[in-house]
Amino acid sequence: MHLRNLRIAAQGELISLIILLTNLATAHLKPISSLMGPTHGCAYLFVVVATWRLKQATPVTRATAVIPGIGGLLALRRLNRPDLVDQQGEDAIRP
Repeated sequence: MHLRNLRIAAQGELISLIILLTNLATAHLKPISSLMGPTHGCAYLFVVVATWRLKQATPVTRATAVIPGIGGLLALRRLNRPDLVDQQGEDAIRP
């Protein structure tokens, strides 16, 4: 699986969460909630499953993907930073 799919789903997850929270804080229109709720849920599940299926994802990266809203973007950030991973695929300990 390419990171492009994960990036699209992570951005969709964050955008749908922002729309849901904005709708909740302002007009609270039922059609928006009915559309964005399932959209956010599907994007969240896609991000979690896609991250867990990546071979280069460490346990910390997989756990990060479970955070609702921004977990996918944080996981992508960890996947794009090779200095956070050592040669054995384990997380490097920083002093």
